[in-house]
Amino acid sequence: MPKTRKTWREKLEVEREAKVVDDPRGRGKMLIPRPLDVDALMRQIEKGKLVTVEQIRGRLANDSHADLTCPLTTGIFIRIAAEAAEEDLGRGAKEITPYWRVIKKDGSLNEKLPGGTEAQAARLKDEGHSIEPGKGKKAPRVREFEKSLQEL
Repeated sequence: MPKTRKTWREKLEVEREAKVVDDPRGRGKMLIPRPLDVDALMRQIEKGKLVTVEQIRGRLANDSHADLTCPLTTGIFIRIAAEAAEEDLGRGAKEITPYWRVIKKDGSLNEKLPGGTEAQAARLKDEGHSIEPGKGKKAPRVREFEKSLQEL
């Protein structure tokens, strides 16, 4: 009997503990977060505000008394939270995790989020942000994003 694929919501809500481990690169103690912890921080981002992936990682590490948060798992969990939000929207949810408000440290958009940079740009424009087009292989970015950064 074939296994059915887990929904993004099931992936988000998987029962697991956050772990603090020795960083394999020797940078100190590294947090491996839980998907729901990443989602909870993303839910705190106010309309018209932005947060960088690095801010999320920093806050998670600080809250766990770690030196850093695993960049790989954090990126995966941001994607899972975003996909779960889109599933929720498809089921008629009125409020979803505002994943489109998460940007890279240079203000660029994330091509791995649902709908790619085009969908993220459209949602950010709806909230009053200006988007600069990408140049070459660089992704589009939020103009003057620093003015809209929210503290976590």
